Amino acid sequence: MKLKIKKGDIVKVITGEDKGKEGRVLEIYPKRMKLLVEDVNMKIKHEKPNQQNQQGGRLEVAAPIHYSNVELVESK
Repeated sequence: MKLKIKKGDIVKVITGEDKGKEGRVLEIYPKRMKLLVEDVNMKIKHEKPNQQNQQGGRLEVAAPIHYSNVELVESK
């Protein structure tokens, strides 16, 4: 199935915890029918200390959201 939303488009979340938020599409996963949207569906990832990050800690990262939960606001 081909998605009408492309990378760089601005979308608005219509259902779920982040309802009403808008953001730019960063990545598209067409086989899973999901989108990665900037500052939407933020999850906390725990990271162990390593060479690059000596302290470790908690990072907030965006998780993919299903395309049916967003609507296109502005096309690229």
